[in-house]
Amino acid sequence: MKFLQSLENVVTPANGIAATLGVFLTPIFQYLYGTGRMDILFVLFFMIAIDWITGISAAKKDKSYTSEYGLSRIPRSLFLLALPAVANMLDRVMGTPGFLFYGVTFGLLYHTWNSLTANAHRAGWPIPKSIVNLVGSEIKAKAERAARKEQK
Repeated sequence: MKFLQSLENVVTPANGIAATLGVFLTPIFQYLYGTGRMDILFVLFFMIAIDWITGISAAKKDKSYTSEYGLSRIPRSLFLLALPAVANMLDRVMGTPGFLFYGVTFGLLYHTWNSLTANAHRAGWPIPKSIVNLVGSEIKAKAERAARKEQK
């Protein structure tokens, strides 16, 4: 009887909706990105989220943040998340299992890492000097872009 009572917290409308969405979305997700690729996609999603956080902090610090700039990041982020799906579909068409998918995904990870590291540096967060040296050109480009926005 205790076992059935403990199920009251599990069998809820919210959990039912979540399970139903999972049943329908998982095959779509696997079709778009392939199976067994959840970890690398989670890393990409997480890095994009960190890029947003550091970008907002940096833009607020140098007063270059505008809602228009922030809203323009949404399509950019969706585009970054769509590229691995396109690469996966091209892999299927060309018979190159994972070659394009992993190439594109790791390229996006590297690009996003550069961006979030430069943003964190601009925001004044502690970044080791050796890493700052690796992304120096990205830091310079972001600082110049922020200065141009400030002049407008």
